[in-house]
Amino acid sequence: MPGRSTATAVYAYGATAGLVADLALGDPRRGHPVAAFGRAAGAVERLLWRDHRGWGALHTAVCAGGAAAAGALAARAVRGRGAASVALTAASVWAVVGGTTLGREARAIGGALAAGDLDVARERLPHLCGRDPQSLDGPAMARAVVESVAENTSDAVVGALVWGAVAGVPGLVGFRAVNTLDAMVGHKSPRYRRFGWASARLDDLAGWPGARLTAALAVAAGGDPRGAVRAWRADAAKHPSPNAGPVEASFAGALGVRLGGTLAYGGRVEHRPVLNGAGRAVAVADIERAVTLSRRVTALTLGVCVGGRMIVNAMKRRGA
Repeated sequence: MPGRSTATAVYAYGATAGLVADLALGDPRRGHPVAAFGRAAGAVERLLWRDHRGWGALHTAVCAGGAAAAGALAARAVRGRGAASVALTAASVWAVVGGTTLGREARAIGGALAAGDLDVARERLPHLCGRDPQSLDGPAMARAVVESVAENTSDAVVGALVWGAVAGVPGLVGFRAVNTLDAMVGHKSPRYRRFGWASARLDDLAGWPGARLTAALAVAAGGDPRGAVRAWRADAAKHPSPNAGPVEASFAGALGVRLGGTLAYGGRVEHRPVLNGAGRAVAVADIERAVTLSRRVTALTLGVCVGGRMIVNAMKRRGA
C-alpha cells in the first residue's frame, strides 16, 4: 500500500497531467464520460421517479454513490502501481474538469457580441448556461457569460480538484456526479421540486469548500483584491445560492463590474440582488478578463490542493 507521500505525489502528478490534457484537448466531442453518466442517471430517474423526496434521495444515492464506488474500485485496482495510479488520476481529472471548454464557449460568445452578431451569440449561449437567450440583449448576454464563467470555475474545476485532494479518484468522480445530478434534477420545476431536493442539497454541501476557495483565490488573483473582498462580504449572502453567491460576488469585485439583477430561466423570470453595485456594467471585453481570472484561479487551486496535502501529511508524521 503506498505511503502518504506517495499518494500526494500521485495526486500532484495526476492532477497536473489532467489539467494539461484539458488545456490541450478540452472536452471530447463524443463519448464524454460525464454525458454517459447523465444518460445512466436519466435511465435511473425513469425507473425511480415519484413526486416524493424519499424517492429522489434514493435516486441521488444510487447515482452519486454508484459513481463514487466505481471510482473507488478503479483506484483500488491500480493501488501500489505508481504510473497506473497517476494515469488514472490524470484521466479522471481530464474527464471531470471543464475549464478549457468553459473558456472556449465564453470567448465564442464574446467574439459574436464584439462582431455585433446577436443571433450567433444567442445560439451559443445555451452551451454555457440555462438562460433564455431570446430575452437577452448584448449587455445582458455579456453579464450572463461572466456570471457563468465565475460559477462554473467553482463547479467545473475548483470543486473537483478540492475533492480529488481530499478523497482521490472517488472524490473527483463523486463530486462531478453530484454536480451533474444537480444540473439535471436540482431545480425547482414542478417535476423536480421534491424529487430533486436531495440532489440540490447534496450539491450545496459538496460545493461549499470549493466555492469558498474559488472566492478567496479570485481575491488573490484578480485586479482589485479590496473590491473583491468588499463585494464578497457585502453581497454574497444576498444570492439565492449559498455557493454561487461568494463566487460571483468575488469575481464581480475583482473585475470591477456589477453582476446579478433580472434574468430568465425556462420561462421563469427571477429578480436577483445586484452584486458589487458600485461596479460598472459588464462590457464584452470583460468576458476575456473573466476567462483569464478563471485560469489563474485554476492554477492557484492546484498549488493550494497539493500544498494542503503536503502540510496535512507533515502534521500526521509529527503526530505519529
